[in-house]
Amino acid sequence: MEETLTREQLLDMYYYMKLTRMVEERLQRLYRQGKIVGSLYRSLGQEGESVASAYALEEGDFLAVMIRNLGALFVRGVRPWEIFTQYMGKGTSPTRGKDNIVHFGSVERGIIPPISHLGDLIPVMAGIALASKLQRKRSVALTYIGDGGTSTGAFHEGLNFAAVLKLPLIVIAEDNGYAYSTPKHKQMAIENIADRAIGYGIFGETVDGNDVIAVYHATRRAIQRAREGLGPTLLEVKTFRMRGHAEHDDAWYVPRELLEYWQKRDPIVRLEAYLKEHGLADETDFEAITHRIEREIEADLQYAEQSPMPDPRIALEGVYAETPPVSEPASAPPPHEPAMKTRS
Repeated sequence: MEETLTREQLLDMYYYMKLTRMVEERLQRLYRQGKIVGSLYRSLGQEGESVASAYALEEGDFLAVMIRNLGALFVRGVRPWEIFTQYMGKGTSPTRGKDNIVHFGSVERGIIPPISHLGDLIPVMAGIALASKLQRKRSVALTYIGDGGTSTGAFHEGLNFAAVLKLPLIVIAEDNGYAYSTPKHKQMAIENIADRAIGYGIFGETVDGNDVIAVYHATRRAIQRAREGLGPTLLEVKTFRMRGHAEHDDAWYVPRELLEYWQKRDPIVRLEAYLKEHGLADETDFEAITHRIEREIEADLQYAEQSPMPDPRIALEGVYAETPPVSEPASAPPPHEPAMKTRS
């Protein structure tokens, strides 16, 4: 029997979804002001599946994200200042200015650094899952991949390896209809990515990726199977990317009717409607959360803008094992209100 999500848990997920959207909106402004180093990739319309799947994890589990899974990082304890400094290439960023986007990890928070090469996170996380199994731990490994990434050889190799060894691996396949500008029907002959699971002898499931409650429960089922030794799950979430591949892409190839269809299925709006319909929250609650996020963003952005650019002398720190540890931030990040509750 599936657990019933409490009001606090639902508002937690709402907070993380709203935080994701508002941070990305501020990043968009910074990008247009020329303050972002490199590109900006947004998750507009996909916030729900990232937050819900990460929220279903427990302490000790491992997570590896892709470029549109900012919400999952927030659930695992990453704060806005880390994202702002990362995108701005500051010396106080998680990578000390060596990279931008979300290409960083945090062992203490169970976050495995992502890899730019699409598909290659699958065998990496299969290795994390193998380590968990060999050490007889209950930890599961969860990662994400886009519909286009499932066409890579690394995806097949990693998933097949995990299937044969029945590893506690969960792969969230984000079907947002396009691999950059290539529509899904031009890269695969199946309707549902989860249908590929049968070929590996593993469990596959397709859910509405913009229904955070459905994604949460589907992920919990996958986690339970993994902990019971039943092997990997290929969990497909149907969602949509409401922006181009990156801010430099105007998404001219997406029909307006398709954008309008998915706009009506916005995950944040849907959760608001659910909470109001069931008497769990009202506009006052939503406004309070929004105001809290505004305060956090302003404080964190101020810290990021005042942070120094990286010192060239530390360029090789943290690259090789024999070098000194990476320098600590020059100043402490701004304090926040107590963190929202998560699973323990």
